[in-house]
Amino acid sequence: MKTAIVVSCLLVGSSLVLKDRTEAGKTMSVTGYKTSAAKRSAATGPVGSIHIVIDKSNYELYVYDSKGWYATYPVVFGNSTLADKRMEGDRCTPEGSFRIVHKRVHDKWTRYMGLDYPTRESIDKFNQLKKRGAIPASASPGGGIGIHGTFPHEDFVVDRYKNWTNGCIALKRSDVEELYRYVPTGTPVRIQK
Repeated sequence: MKTAIVVSCLLVGSSLVLKDRTEAGKTMSVTGYKTSAAKRSAATGPVGSIHIVIDKSNYELYVYDSKGWYATYPVVFGNSTLADKRMEGDRCTPEGSFRIVHKRVHDKWTRYMGLDYPTRESIDKFNQLKKRGAIPASASPGGGIGIHGTFPHEDFVVDRYKNWTNGCIALKRSDVEELYRYVPTGTPVRIQK
């Protein structure tokens, strides 16, 4: 009888743990860990023009093409607060509209796609913060924000939602290599919460 009760509890508990979300076009989260990327079709690449939306609250990067949603990749960021970037050194990931301005193979992060941060919008937000005295007068907006992979053998940081960058967006190494192959320079990127 005790064995039957224990087995029943285990079965009920495990079914509750696995009931996160499995909507089409979303990655599946099971007990706080992200799974791999989700795509519309593995056989064909995106069609037409591409744009990217990065949702900080969902820890996801969405790729859209002329047909709509194409792929979703799990990502992590800089500061764990997920706050908007205020100034250089705060380790926050900026929010707003950007473009990929350059791409390169990177010796530590496998691939790097640089964003045009700071944009005019970013500088206006920065200047308003300075004007209100919310950041030091000597502060600068910073730069060097991009989309890149994790360090070798550290994809687990994405699985565990471990924010570790200095404000960049980090993907698993295989995911950033795949994204790098089909995303051209000039691609619009929207970062939001």
